[in-house]
Amino acid sequence: MTLMARRPDAFLKRDVVRAVRGAKAGGLDVARVEVDAVSVKIVLTTDDEANFLAKAPEHLHLPLILALWTGQRQGDLLRLTWTAYDGACIRLRQSKTGARVVIPVGAPLKAALDKAAKVSTLILNSSDKRPWTQDGFRASFRKAQKKAGVIGVTFHDLRGTAVTRLALAGCTEAEIATITGLSLRQVRSILDANYLHRDPALAESAIRKLERRTDSSN
Repeated sequence: MTLMARRPDAFLKRDVVRAVRGAKAGGLDVARVEVDAVSVKIVLTTDDEANFLAKAPEHLHLPLILALWTGQRQGDLLRLTWTAYDGACIRLRQSKTGARVVIPVGAPLKAALDKAAKVSTLILNSSDKRPWTQDGFRASFRKAQKKAGVIGVTFHDLRGTAVTRLALAGCTEAEIATITGLSLRQVRSILDANYLHRDPALAESAIRKLERRTDSSN
């Protein structure tokens, strides 16, 4: 299943952005609205992830895995050097906020990193073994998405996907903020915008917990 079914979210994002611009023109306080505008995203499904890894060029696999397992911005990932990875953790300073984050490397990411060829000081490189430009990477990633049939999601949306997956795995908001470098407020906004409260896995978990509580009280 692709993300076409979730495209109404894109129109919601468009409408929120328009509202922000209108509010700015009227001199209104839009700080809260801007947080929501940034956070209204579409998350990558596990099916789409599998399709991408099966059909996209191999040199684009690592960027996807890095984004999903670190929750970092595209620019910071493209600038990530091998010295930032010590075999167990990735350490970086976010260019936008200046926040320093230390991210323990999960097994799938470690496998991908340890397998990757070190063709330059940077971890991520194009097919001709040169550093990516922002626009060049964006164009290549979009082309790979189209080939894999992954529609309606951007690389930037992978950050929200990482946040959502961490929450579904049982991580606290504080834990998610520590890994991603986001504020607690941003984490909450992303989780709300990404329909976390409607996720079937959470509903299933909630009913199982209720069943266990009911059984223990009888």
